[in-house]
Amino acid sequence: MAIHITGDEHADQVLTDSPFALLCGMLLDQQFPMERAFAGPAKVLDRFGSLEPSAIAAAEPEQFASLCSEPPAVHRFPGSMAGRLQAVAQIVTEQYEGAAERIWTEAADAEELLKRITALPGFGKQKAQIFVALLAKQLGVRPQGWESVVGDYGQEGYRSVADVVDEESLGKVRAYKKDKKATARA
Repeated sequence: MAIHITGDEHADQVLTDSPFALLCGMLLDQQFPMERAFAGPAKVLDRFGSLEPSAIAAAEPEQFASLCSEPPAVHRFPGSMAGRLQAVAQIVTEQYEGAAERIWTEAADAEELLKRITALPGFGKQKAQIFVALLAKQLGVRPQGWESVVGDYGQEGYRSVADVVDEESLGKVRAYKKDKKATARA
């Protein structure tokens, strides 16, 4: 199944082709517009020449941070996110033999999957829930009990990046988030 989050054909293809890119896009989806966050892995690929977790983990940190900082930057906070990308790459390399998809394909059930994802740097419970919902809704990865671990993100509607499949759904997710923030402030 093809991913359509960024509005950029190349960036979406990178997400579709690389489970590690999809994981990195979710990592970058923090205090930054979601379509730009998910376009980040394509920028890394274009600039670094690889999305192999072992290569990213082994990269010299200052050079990798510099590459992530080149305009347009990979993230609003390119230096700290470069460090997180390398930390996630290190874990994927060491614990999953460089195959990010093993995080979800080898999880016994949704509870284990949620634990595996929240163990990654930059992934709290909410972000992990959204990522499990994205895997379920967009890739058809539905480990036993997935509905119970994703909370509201598994419901029909437009709540998160898990529900973005085109420009229209992106707009609906943005409107939902804007309404939710306004309600929280009131």
